[in-house]
Parts: sequence; structure tokens; C-alpha cells
Amino acid sequence: MADNTVISLVNVSKVFKRYQRPADRLKEILFPGKSNTSEFWALRDINLEISKGETVGIIGRNGAGKSTLLQIIAGTLQPTVGNVDVNGRVAALLELGSGFNPEFTGHQNIFFNGRLLGLTQTEIEDRYDQIAEFADIGDFIHQPVKTYSSGMFVRLAFAVQANIDASIVIIDEALAVGDVFFRQKCYIRLEQLRASGASILLVSHSMPDIEQHCKRAILLDHGMTKFVGNAGDATKHYYLLHQMGSNTKSVETPEQSFPQRVGVTQPQQISNIALTTIPTKAQVTNHQAICVGFALWNKDAQLCNVFRQGDRAIFYYEFDIKESIEIPICGIVIKSDRGVIVHGKNTWQTCDNVLRNLDAGHRLACKQEIVLDLQPGEYSFEIGLASISQELWDKRNKVSHQEMSAKRLRICHIANAGCFSVGLKIHHEVEILTHYGLANLPGKITMYNP
Repeated sequence: MADNTVISLVNVSKVFKRYQRPADRLKEILFPGKSNTSEFWALRDINLEISKGETVGIIGRNGAGKSTLLQIIAGTLQPTVGNVDVNGRVAALLELGSGFNPEFTGHQNIFFNGRLLGLTQTEIEDRYDQIAEFADIGDFIHQPVKTYSSGMFVRLAFAVQANIDASIVIIDEALAVGDVFFRQKCYIRLEQLRASGASILLVSHSMPDIEQHCKRAILLDHGMTKFVGNAGDATKHYYLLHQMGSNTKSVETPEQSFPQRVGVTQPQQISNIALTTIPTKAQVTNHQAICVGFALWNKDAQLCNVFRQGDRAIFYYEFDIKESIEIPICGIVIKSDRGVIVHGKNTWQTCDNVLRNLDAGHRLACKQEIVLDLQPGEYSFEIGLASISQELWDKRNKVSHQEMSAKRLRICHIANAGCFSVGLKIHHEVEILTHYGLANLPGKITMYNP
């Protein structure tokens, strides 16, 4: 292999034998060639080179051979034909937790699984705190993993694999685990691994993931390579392949069922009734004010965290003022489940009339309305409060963003206040997609015959 090549596959093929009856397996051992078997070629003549620091996607429909290819690269399967060279420590996020002992505690399994992954006792001890912090399962880390929920189990397993400092990281749909906040941590960790020079192989059925995280991709179909090249081009080939192989008959899809909207409450009545309390430890504050809670409504002022594309969401949040504030600046930031900021606005950008000179003992309430022209998915939001001087506010139309940002005083920030989901828009009782990509940008299309 070249010096910067960490993975090299040359004419790799893998065949599995299919037996019609269990007895045929024994017959194959005792009388080779006499049993009733058939062959299934999961992979045929795969050629692939991956360089140091490169992120490569592996895509294809179910049964295309993606998982088989990953297992061969990880070393858990041997190819029937061809050569495989892997140069570096491999972290394979395939079947998370497969090396865990259910009778051991999470603490014990970190050391047990770490040794299986090739770490020394000292290396595991050095990484233990960051693994425990990443998993974020609290005191359950000292309980047997057989008592864990499936989410806790996966969080711990991912935390171990993601912190072994591997030079090659293999991920098979593992970034879809956990809640929206944990997935954000996973994507941030993925970026850190890539920045450190690790080579990453990512298998996903989410083409936006492939386009966002990979520069190159390989498309497999029935065990054979259909395309290798730019990730964006590969996803287009995937869609074309999927379209050609799908049933084109139109089928009506029933409307998705959503949780019932409850707690109809008008904004002016919400205080001290239906606010979601924010723990003090979740806030970063200079103690000039603290956030006491928030609520998320739909356009009818009903408590809600499930929306459709184009729905109006109302974010309501309150702060207790502990020390006087000249001009409060409050707002929210919306992030995707990958931690990408998709929207952020505050009263500096939207308000003409603001409250002034708030004294200690007052409560500040903010109501922010946003039209969710976003792609379907899960999102989290942050809440923030800052302050500026009366002088700066009075000349805000002549103040640059850089100057305002430098002079504002950050008072209170809640990084993970809450989350919500956005589904397809309903139009005439039919689900439709209003746009592709994260945001729906204003504009129009005109067709004409020149």
C-alpha cells in the first residue's frame, strides 16, 4: 500500500453457502460436494482504496452487501477471494455493545470492552472520565448493564468505541442512536475524529448524511460496485437505482398519527401554570438573571412539540431578574439533530420596542413566533438572554454586528432547553414535501418558451 493508504481492497469477493436443511451442514463436512447446497455471493470483485483522513460513504439498498464489506474491513469476516490490507487501529461501530457482559456494571464493561478493543489498562483509566461523561448515564454506570434501557446501553457502547483514538472508524447506521441531544454529541465527535486525521467509513440510508459528511462514496448493488466517486454524484446514482427498482404504482399512505395536543393555554395565562422548569445546573449565567422556564405552543396556543412544515411555533420563556438590566436582548437558536444551527434570532434583530431598565425582582417574559419552514426531522433549541446599553440601542441602525457582539453582556444561556420535531406538510389531506434541504428560502420559478 502507499504510505497514505490505510485500507486497500483488491478483487474482494465473499460467498456464503445456503443449506436447505440443517442436516445438509453435517453432510457437507462428512461428504464434501454431496450435500444439497447453493451459493450466495454477497460481494463480487470489490476494489477500493481509502487514504488517511478520508471520509468515505458506503451506500446501497438492503441486501447490497454493505455490512458484509464492513465486517471484512473490520476483520470479523474473511473474504473468499481477494486481498484486504488494513493499516491502523479500527473502531467498528457495527453491533454496538456486542462485547459487553450483561452481568457486569457499566464501569466494569468499559474496562472489559476497552481491553477487547486493544487498549491497555492505563489507556482505559486515562479515558474513563471522558467515556463516562460522553455516555451521560449518571449513577447507572455502577449498575449491571442488563438493567439498562436500550438507549442507555447504546449510549455507553458508543461512548467506549468513540473514545479509543482509532485511526480507522467504521460506522454502520450508529449515528442514528439515542435522542436528539446525544446524536448531536455523536456528530460533534465524528468531526473531531476527522479533524484528528482518522479515516472514516460511514454506512447510512440517509443520503443527506452521506453528502454532508463524505467526500467520496461507493454504491453497492447485489454485492457489486455500481459507482465510486464524488459523494453527491453517488447519492444521485443511489436515487436512480432505487427508483428503477421500486414499484411505481401509486399507493395512498395514511396520515401519520401524532400525539394529542393538550393543555390549551393562552400566552398571558401561561406563567406559573405550564412552564417547563429549567434546572439551575443546566444554565450558564452571570447571576444577573436566571431562566425559570419555557413553553412551546402551536399557533392555537396549545402546548406542542410536534409540527408540520410551515407550521407556526411559539417559543415562550421567562427570566427572573436578579440585578438591574438596561436593555434586555433575548432570543433562541434552533439546531438540527447534527448540531447544525439552522436559525437564530433575537430582539436586536426583530424588535422596535423593547423593555428598558429592568430592576431586580422583575420577571421578563419573551414570546417568539417562528414559521417552521424546515426539512422534516428533529430539532433542539437554545434560549439566551443578554443586555446592551441604552446608548448602543438608540444607535443600533448604525452599529455593525461585530460591534454589538463585542459590547453586549451575555447574562444567561440554556444550551439544550428543549426539542421538537417537524413532519411533512398536510395539503388537501395529503402529505407533501415543501422543499429540499434545511431551510425553505423565499423565491419563485418562472417557465417560458423563449
